Amino acid sequence: MSVKKKYTAEEKAKIALEALKGNDTVNVLSSKFQVHSSQINSWKNIAKEAIISGFKDLSKNNHTSDTELIDELYRQIGQLKVELEWLKKKSALFSNT
Repeated sequence: MSVKKKYTAEEKAKIALEALKGNDTVNVLSSKFQVHSSQINSWKNIAKEAIISGFKDLSKNNHTSDTELIDELYRQIGQLKVELEWLKKKSALFSNT
């Protein structure tokens, strides 16, 4: 009866990165880390997808924060215009007396 070893996320990432580097074949990595080659290929594919989605999220987050910044700046401009008009009216009242 064999006991299945549970790998931590860090161990999986390390093995997947080794596979992505391509310095050793999957069979060599399989022997080195005592992990089945199909499992290494699975972790390698998961790592690829995670890297790609990480970059997609970065560009989306930058766009969202830019949009939020632009919206905030337009809100501030509008507020300043209202305050300027109010001050112009008040200063006109004081200059006529």
